[in-house]
Amino acid sequence: MSNDKIRIIVIDDQAVVRQGFVSLINTVADMEVVAEGTNGQQAVELFREHRPDIVLMDLRMPVMGGVEAIKAIKREFPAARLVVLTTFDGDEDIYRSLQAGAQGYLLKDMFFEELEDAIRTVRAGGRRIPGVVAERLAERVGGSNLTGRELEVLEQIVRGKSNKEIAAVFRISEATVKSHINSILSKLGVADRTQAATTALQRGIVHLP
Repeated sequence: MSNDKIRIIVIDDQAVVRQGFVSLINTVADMEVVAEGTNGQQAVELFREHRPDIVLMDLRMPVMGGVEAIKAIKREFPAARLVVLTTFDGDEDIYRSLQAGAQGYLLKDMFFEELEDAIRTVRAGGRRIPGVVAERLAERVGGSNLTGRELEVLEQIVRGKSNKEIAAVFRISEATVKSHINSILSKLGVADRTQAATTALQRGIVHLP
């Protein structure tokens, strides 16, 4: 009976990817996709409408990203069960997703059997974090956290701004900017601004629009 099926919503802004997952999931006898959307705002609205068992959520989408959508859904529906399904394995992306309330974090290059298993595990109240993702998370937990100001300065570095330009943005002295940058380099374990920018993007600490 359809009432016994695991009801799933798939949220991904890439149509080919989303439709591929929908087609695969619908081949499983006890699963059905009840709705699909292209951004986080739709995810929240569709959850209210359908109250699914599981939401499969991409991370980087227009209008509202996956982490923001997870937070919004969990605020309104604390028992909601969400699995992140993404191409990004940066430790900061993983950390933010799990902090927001996701119970699973899968990479899109996995085998479908892994997704099917994760859906069942999370639906049953468990968590699913593959080994490679857990390793990234351990790296993040073991690293030093950047302060709010250091994150802001790092974002400006990623955008290619000079010390003088960064000082003007935040209305602070160039000496203060240099102090922040030295701290950032130390915490990230890198030697220069270029490495800091590369590391920030790879780890998901900073996202370019």
